[in-house]
Amino acid sequence: MADLSSKNPDWWRQAVIYQVYPRSFADADGDGLGDLRGITERLGHLATLGVDALWLSPFYPSELADGGYDIADHRGVDPRLGTLDDFDALVGEAHRLGLKVVVDIVPNHTSHLHPWFQEALRSAPGSPARARYVFRPGQGAHGEHPPTDWQSVFGGSAWKRTPDGEWYLHLFAPEQPDLDWTHDEVRADFRTTLRFWSDRGVDGFRVDVAHGLAKDLAEPLRDIGNLAVTGEAALPRVPPGSHPYWDRDEVHEIYRDWRQVLDAYSPPRSAVAEAWVPGARRVRYARPDELGQAFNFEYLEARWDATELRRVITDELATARAAGASATWVLSNHDVVRHASRLMLAPGTAPEAWLLSGGTAPAIDTGAGLRRARAATLLMLALPGASYLYQGEELGLPEVADLPTEVLQDPIWEQTGHVRKGRDGCRVPLPWRAGGPSYGFGAGAAWLPQPASFASYAVETQTGTDGSTLELYRTALRLRRKLLEGETLTWAPDAPAGVLDFTRCAAWRCLTNLGDEPVPLPPGEVLLTSTPLPDTRTLPPDTTAWLA
Repeated sequence: MADLSSKNPDWWRQAVIYQVYPRSFADADGDGLGDLRGITERLGHLATLGVDALWLSPFYPSELADGGYDIADHRGVDPRLGTLDDFDALVGEAHRLGLKVVVDIVPNHTSHLHPWFQEALRSAPGSPARARYVFRPGQGAHGEHPPTDWQSVFGGSAWKRTPDGEWYLHLFAPEQPDLDWTHDEVRADFRTTLRFWSDRGVDGFRVDVAHGLAKDLAEPLRDIGNLAVTGEAALPRVPPGSHPYWDRDEVHEIYRDWRQVLDAYSPPRSAVAEAWVPGARRVRYARPDELGQAFNFEYLEARWDATELRRVITDELATARAAGASATWVLSNHDVVRHASRLMLAPGTAPEAWLLSGGTAPAIDTGAGLRRARAATLLMLALPGASYLYQGEELGLPEVADLPTEVLQDPIWEQTGHVRKGRDGCRVPLPWRAGGPSYGFGAGAAWLPQPASFASYAVETQTGTDGSTLELYRTALRLRRKLLEGETLTWAPDAPAGVLDFTRCAAWRCLTNLGDEPVPLPPGEVLLTSTPLPDTRTLPPDTTAWLA
C-alpha cells in the first residue's frame, strides 16, 4: 500500500486530488455564491469519498471578470467568500480529516483592480509603476493600432489602449493585465505569496498558465502572423522555445527559483504546472528542480479509442520517467466540457460547436455518456501516478450545455462576439439534496441556474444507493488505496482489438472495453466493474473491470 500521508514528502506522486471550484461547491451564507465556510462544512464528503487532497481554485479578491482568475490581492480572501480566518479553519479541518490542501497560484497576470495596476494607470508612460506590466506605445501615426498582432486566448486583440494612448498586454481578458516577469519586484512578490500560503499550512500549489510568464519583449516587438490566431495550438509548428509568449525557455529559471522556496518547508510543498504544451516540452516543468509535476492534457483530449489512449498513456509514463516526476491524469476540470458529455461527441465534433447548439447537435444519450464516463474513471484510477478529479464528476454530472445566454458569466462569450459559449456549463453549482431552491447548494437560488435533472444526481440521492456513481467512486478509491504499490504498468501482449489491458503492482489487472462488442474476461477475481456485468466472464462495451 502506498504511503499517501503527510509524513511522506512524495505523497503527491500517486495521490487523488479533488478540485473544488469554490463559487460552485457549497454556499454557507445563502447569497447564491459558494464560499469557504461552505467548503469546510462539506469536507466530510471528500473524506468519505476517499481522496487524498483538495485543490482550491481561486478564492482571492476578484471582480469575477474571469471566474476568480482576475485577482486583486494574491494574499487575501474575497469578502464574499470569507476571511483569512475562514481559510485557516478550512485548512485545519482538512488536515484533521487527513486531507492535504493545494491552492491555485495565478502568476501570469493580476486583476486590473490590483493596487499595482491602478498605480500604473495613474502614472505616466515609462514610469516605474508601469514597468511591472507590459505597456507599449501603439503603431500608426497616432499610436491608434495595437503594438502587435498578438491575440487573447478569449478572443480579439491581446492589447487594450489606456486613456493616455499607451497599450497594455492581456493574454486573457482586458481585466487581466499581464505582469512583466523580468521585473525583480514581480518575482519577489510571488516568492512572498508562496511563503504566505505555505506558512498557513498549504501543502501545494497548482500553477495557472505556467507556460505563459516569460515573453519575448525585445524591441521591436514582433508580429507572429497566423500563429497569433491559433495561439497555443501553434506551438508544435514553431521551433521549441521560439513563440513570443508561450513556453519560452526563460520561464524555467522562474520555477527553479520557486523550487528553492518550496523546498525550504518540511515536507517540501508540492506544485503542478498547468502548461498546455506538447509532452516533450511539458517534461521540463515537471523536473525535480522545478515544479515536480505537470498536467497531462493529451489524456484529457484523447478520443475514446483504445489505440489513441494506449499511445497517450505510454507517452505520458515515459515523459514522467524522463523528468523524474509522476504521471498525471485528468478527465474534467473547470475549463472543459464535463467528460460524461464530452466522451460521447463523435470524432470531429468540436466541443465549442456542440455547446453553441445548446447540446443538441448532436443530442447526447446521457445514460450512455455516464456509462462511458464511469469506465473512463476506473481506467484512470488504475494508472500509475496522480489522478485529478473535478467536483461533481463523482456524481456523474453531465455538462449543462443549454444555459440561457443571458445568464452566462464567462468572458469568452462576449470577447468572441458570441461565437464561443464558454465554460459556464461545467461550473454550475453542485446538487447536494434532491429538493430545495438550489438542491442543497445554499438557502436560495445559485449564481448559475441548475437544471431539474440535478435532483437525480444529488449526493443525498446517491448516498447508499447500490450501483450509483457516487458509491462507485467511493468503492474505487477505497480499493485503489489498498492495491496501490509502485508505479509500474505492464501491457498484456494479447489484448483483443479495442481493449486496454494492463497489470499494476503484480496482481492488480485493469481491462477497459472501448469496442462495440463484448469480450471475454480473463481468469481472475473480479474486484470492481464500472457497470454490472451480464455474466461473470464477459466484459461489455464501454466497461472497465478490475481483477486480482
